[in-house]
Amino acid sequence: MRLPAIVIFFLITALASRASAQDPPPRIGPFVVDVHMSLPAFPTDSQQLADSRSLTLGELPGRGLGGQVGAHYYFPAWHALTVGLGGEVMIARASSTPADPSSGLRSVDERLVSASPQLSFNFGSGHGWSYLSGGIGRAVWALHEAGLEPSEADVEPLQTVNYGGGARWFIKNHLAFSLDVRFYEIREGTPIPPVPGSPRTTLFIIAAGISLK
Repeated sequence: MRLPAIVIFFLITALASRASAQDPPPRIGPFVVDVHMSLPAFPTDSQQLADSRSLTLGELPGRGLGGQVGAHYYFPAWHALTVGLGGEVMIARASSTPADPSSGLRSVDERLVSASPQLSFNFGSGHGWSYLSGGIGRAVWALHEAGLEPSEADVEPLQTVNYGGGARWFIKNHLAFSLDVRFYEIREGTPIPPVPGSPRTTLFIIAAGISLK
């Protein structure tokens, strides 16, 4: 999973550098708000994850839809580097419904909500720039049969480290198309006997949308 992410990052870095090749270029920022749609892929082959919610592997939802909202402030550039500080909120959802009601499988809802501050290293100009960023925050991972109340495991805050990169291409003075590729490393959940805790998990999410400055 990491090799495609690296290839994508170098591609968007090259495109952003081309977009910023104007003289004299404006500075990065100083403020940007991102609004992204994403396609998360939750694990479907983790027996421990299924066991942690008393589910079967066949009931795990897998792919879903999500969104990210972020806000960032950028300090004045130092040589080719601009440092940014901000924060991000990410929401991802998925659900499963058995095709055959007689199969014995249950409908399941899955939701991940993550929030964290972010530190970024940015390269380019106000016309377009690429970045590497990361942060440490908390996530709540809910996974349960549809229609049932969440369990203790579904509301436990889990430490989450996110890191990745992306780029913004400004098609107007204050509007850009933006792309973000990111890993979310989620800490294991606390066991609630008789079931185990959820496993340490890394999710890879690609998101795209707009940026406003």
